[in-house]
Amino acid sequence: MSEVNTVPRQATGRREGAVIMAGSSLTIMGAVMVAPILPKLGAEFGPIESNADVLVPIAITGPALAIALFAPVAGWLADRVGRKNLLVIATLLYALLGAIPALLNDLQAIVGVRLLFGCTEAAIMTCCATLIADYWRGEERFRYVNYQVVTIGVVGALFFVIGGALGEHSWRTPFYLYILPILLVPLMMKVLWEPRHHAESTNSNDPEQVNFWALLVGYILVCAGMILNFIVPVQSPALLVSMGITSSTLIGAASGLGLLATLAGALFWPLLRRRLGIRGCNALLLALIAVGLWLLAGAQSYNGVLVAVFIHGVGAGLLVPNVMAPVMNALTAATRGRGMGGFTASLYIGQFVSPLVVAGMLAQGGDLRSVIATLSYASLAGAGVWLLARLIPGRAAQGAANSSMS
Repeated sequence: MSEVNTVPRQATGRREGAVIMAGSSLTIMGAVMVAPILPKLGAEFGPIESNADVLVPIAITGPALAIALFAPVAGWLADRVGRKNLLVIATLLYALLGAIPALLNDLQAIVGVRLLFGCTEAAIMTCCATLIADYWRGEERFRYVNYQVVTIGVVGALFFVIGGALGEHSWRTPFYLYILPILLVPLMMKVLWEPRHHAESTNSNDPEQVNFWALLVGYILVCAGMILNFIVPVQSPALLVSMGITSSTLIGAASGLGLLATLAGALFWPLLRRRLGIRGCNALLLALIAVGLWLLAGAQSYNGVLVAVFIHGVGAGLLVPNVMAPVMNALTAATRGRGMGGFTASLYIGQFVSPLVVAGMLAQGGDLRSVIATLSYASLAGAGVWLLARLIPGRAAQGAANSSMS
């Protein structure tokens, strides 16, 4: 299925990039395409399933937990059996497991299938990120990391609308769309190729050993960043309702603005990274998130919420590419699968933990606004740490540090 290719890396081009971007977009489709049907699932199974109030949300969000738990295993498999082999198998299973819920009449079975579906998403995300690191170096690698983030955002917005439109007819209909990725499999088999690990490690500027410190910092930063990022999409509807804004259209518009701001941040990332370096961008993105959360905590009008959501979204859009690039550069060719699996797990753990962190802080006293304000101060403190890390070494040392991390 996956022959070892001896073509030099310089021959890698747009065809491989297009296929990897298409594969990457499957990970966002897993959640957004069925999120709009949550009320219909509740209406369907609520009268017949006693735990429907718990199981219905898990049917939608459960794959994220499965991704967090399975991504390290997927990374290990990518290093053992090959990135291309695993990606092809995972895409086939993604299509099969994604569509099966449309045929089921048992909510518990749907939840079980959705958790298995999340495991295929973990493998796809890990393999796509690993292949980007395998195929490209330097500025080209940065470019494709950014393409991946932008593609995921655009496809996410598109399929959120498509899923909602299809869900108007029946909650089952959006699940049938998961069959479409089968069309990607022949392209993956024809266009992608399996890198030769020994050639990768001897003919490139890859590190001879894994930079565990850079890896640990990247994992912690993306996890903490996702905790802060998910505060807005998860908690802002409750804030809007507390202000008397109950229109689903207005609440949805605020979420849509946040998504557009995230795309803007991702699009500006290449320019900001060249101007500020990796550490400077970390300081900037955490500062933007802090300002956005602080404004959200104090917002007294819908327009105030929109300003907060936009500023927060720009910072959120910088996070993943700016952290992913140094993690890629910290790994050897033979460890990229496991390393990127750990990155994927850290990212989704942050998403899953975010509402739990807020709930835990609320249990200690205070209201939602005070909790969000406290987390904004934590983000600002993180920005200060990264700013010091950029400024303290001096210009020469900083240039070397940034080049090694970017």
